[in-house]
Amino acid sequence: MRVAFLALRLMCLAWLWPVTQLNSSHFPNKRRNKEMYVGENARQKHGGRVDLKMKKLDSTKSLLIKSEQLLRIEDHDFAMRPGFGGSALPVGIDVQVESIDSISEVNMDFTMTLYLRHYWQDDRLAFPSSNNKSRTFDARLVKKIWVPDVFFVHSKRSFIHDTTMENIMLRVYPDGNILYSVRITVTALCSMDFSSFPLDTQNCSLELESYAYNENDLMLYWKNGNDSLRTDEIVLSQFFIEDFQPSFGLAFYSSTGWYNRLYINFILRRHIFFFMLQTYFPTMLMVMLSWVSFWIDRRAVPARVSLGITTVLTMSTIITGVSASMPQVSYVKAVDIYLWASFLFVFLSVIEYAAVNYFTTVEEMKKLKRAKMPTSYNAAEAMAFDGCFHDNEIDLASLPASTPNTERNIQSRNSTVSAPTEGTRLRRKHPLKQNLSFIMSNSYMIDSYSRVLFPLAYLLFNIIYWSMYA
Repeated sequence: MRVAFLALRLMCLAWLWPVTQLNSSHFPNKRRNKEMYVGENARQKHGGRVDLKMKKLDSTKSLLIKSEQLLRIEDHDFAMRPGFGGSALPVGIDVQVESIDSISEVNMDFTMTLYLRHYWQDDRLAFPSSNNKSRTFDARLVKKIWVPDVFFVHSKRSFIHDTTMENIMLRVYPDGNILYSVRITVTALCSMDFSSFPLDTQNCSLELESYAYNENDLMLYWKNGNDSLRTDEIVLSQFFIEDFQPSFGLAFYSSTGWYNRLYINFILRRHIFFFMLQTYFPTMLMVMLSWVSFWIDRRAVPARVSLGITTVLTMSTIITGVSASMPQVSYVKAVDIYLWASFLFVFLSVIEYAAVNYFTTVEEMKKLKRAKMPTSYNAAEAMAFDGCFHDNEIDLASLPASTPNTERNIQSRNSTVSAPTEGTRLRRKHPLKQNLSFIMSNSYMIDSYSRVLFPLAYLLFNIIYWSMYA
């Protein structure tokens, strides 16, 4: 029994052995054939170079290769412009201004961020399409085709934004029409006129032009006329944008000829409130502060001198601060006229006190000389701490009284002078000398007149100034 069971097991093993060998040899070949099929497919799609360890294909790159084949990029020479040898290629432009980032008076430039869009037709990129839909690409395809070489005239710096990818868009339509859009930040020159600063209005422009192609090869034009220039809501700290307007013209270069040029013109009007707070109001206050000395006693020399010097130094600081934030121009600005005129008023208030102090000293000296003082009289006792003689400090009782003889002599001398004989010629005193002698003998009146004349003159100056520049 055992022998029969053992013989049956041997017969079963002998029958299953060929089947096992057949399965082990069939499935490896099948897997190998599958890997060879996938590898050959990948080589054809990627130009013969493929990584066998790669488990997933780059779908974006495969789509780009298919697009290049669809647009037949390898079949054409895109170093030449479309329609080379024929008429000028029309290239439409439209611009959307995103922001005006900064305006510098010192450097005389402005920085602007904008979307620049180009429109043209290239029959070499036409492709068949059943649904007539366009295809959109990024910067990788732009480097393989012809695009207009538009640049910014008078630009100092410019760059294309590249976060997170280069901000470039290319859209191709089945009939060969192309839209090419880039996002650019450009810093360009703006020739500013500061003769009315800070009550000025500046006209700036951003100019676009083809670098290599003159008007015989490329014709730049605004795509939608005046509607080709669009702006977002732009708010500036120091300026108010009055107008944005596109225009066009021609530029001539002696060596290469005429070129089409497009202009983005905008008018900037400066806000005056900042300068009123920082410059004009402090200047007015300093001028009015200098008038306080007219109400201080003319004998208080330290008070009036220190007040005058303080206002002069403050005005100098204001003028220096304004000049440091402005370009070094060779003409006079409106703010310079106001500051220097105010500085003149402050300076004259100091000179006014110098005149008052001088005339007061001369007047008191004459009074002391007229009076016959004894030899024992000490003149230093009659001087104030400011170095001026004051008649109210002199004890006139100690002076000798006038005798009748002296009075009679004075009257006879006056009668001889006042009663000329016949034939003598009378001389009239000059009014200017009379007024000057009157002012010198009454020096306190200079302060009285200054209290009225200085404010009136400054008020008249402000009326003329603001009527001219405002």
